[in-house]
Formats: sequence, C-alpha cells, structure tokens
Amino acid sequence: MVKKVVLTFATIWAGFLIVVALQPSDFRIQRSATMQAPVAEVFAQVNDFHNWETWSPWAKLDPETKKAFEGAPAGIGAIHTWAGNKMVGEGRMTLTESRPGEYIQIKLEFLKPYEPTNTSEFSFKGAGGQTTVTWAMSGHNGFVSKAFCLFMDMDKIVGGDFEKGLAQLKAVVESQPRQ
Repeated sequence: MVKKVVLTFATIWAGFLIVVALQPSDFRIQRSATMQAPVAEVFAQVNDFHNWETWSPWAKLDPETKKAFEGAPAGIGAIHTWAGNKMVGEGRMTLTESRPGEYIQIKLEFLKPYEPTNTSEFSFKGAGGQTTVTWAMSGHNGFVSKAFCLFMDMDKIVGGDFEKGLAQLKAVVESQPRQ
C-alpha cells in the first residue's frame, strides 16, 4: 500500500515537473491606450523618471518608499532606484534607449522580493493631436517562475497595473494646459 502511494506521488510530481518544464521561457505583457495629447507631451512624461510619481501604478502603494535618481536627469542614462514595502519591493530602472516621440526602453532590475531582470518598453504613435502609447514588458522565466505562472496569471496581474498606469498617464497629460 505504501509503495502504491509513493509511486502515485512520484508520478504526479514527475508529471508536474514535466508540465512546468514545457512552459514557455519567454514572456511579453502589453497594453495600449490613446490619449488626447501631443506625442511630445506624453513622451516627456515617460522619458523622465521624476514624472512617474504622478502616474505610475506603483508610486502610491507605499508612501514610505525610499527613492533615488542617478545619472542623466532624463533620457538615456537616467536611473531610478526604489526600496519599499512588500507591495513595492526593491529595484532599479535604467533608461537604455530613447528616441523622442517614438520609443523608450528601460532595463528593469528587481532586487527584492525576487531578482529577475526584464525589459520595459514604451512606444508612441501620434496622429491628429492624439497619442497611442503601448507599454510592454518582456523577460525570461526560470523554472520557479514558470511554476508560479501555472497558478497566477501574470498577464492579468501586471497587465492590470499597466492599464491603471496608462489611465493615470492619460489623466495627467490630458489635464495639462496646451500651448
């Protein structure tokens, strides 16, 4: 009897490990929103980490978060670090590519509670005083992350945060006076 239980458990465990191993290693989460604002104004909000406090979906989760800015004031070389509660964690963003009015790429390094490094991207398409912003994050899942993603829909969780951030960005840029 014990042998059957152990064999059954071992078979289930081996099946689980195989299912996890077969999950995709790479991921991409993406959301878009259209804003009634010129592309230059929307781009400027994202290109300067100092502006993120007004629209980032994570900015207000921990009022005690310690934040620092290094490197360039905006654009390529700008760095933002943070350390907060378990909702915010600890990490570092480095702006690695900035094409005005078109594209921003950020190296996103989480330090706590876990340590992945991902790429965050913003693309901007302007037309007739409107701007469509696409916010994406991509990266690589290790074995533990693949197992975690079997039980948690990261696209839904992080995608929901992106939707909230884009809505807040929209509110910020649409409330700015136009020149």
